[in-house]
Amino acid sequence: MSTGVLVAVAALVLTVGGCGEGGDLTFHNDGPNDISVLWDEGTLPIDAGGGMQILGSGCTEGDVVITFSSGGTRTLTGSVCPDRVIVIGDGEVDLREP
Repeated sequence: MSTGVLVAVAALVLTVGGCGEGGDLTFHNDGPNDISVLWDEGTLPIDAGGGMQILGSGCTEGDVVITFSSGGTRTLTGSVCPDRVIVIGDGEVDLREP
């Protein structure tokens, strides 16, 4: 096997490894209002000042959409993995390290 192929395979393993199966998705609603989260498995309500952890969920397969009580939305496009915490503020959404 050539060095180029080995490097490519190693890069693929590292990339996929960061978003593998397992792990818990974590949401923190630090905002003043209730929100709802739409993800692969459905919709989750999260109270103001509350949070939720989805045990063993692994990475999302698609977008995560946050809907605020004001009707506004924010979309996290693509996969979100357990190596990040979804932190919701007053109209803002951030991905942070746990």
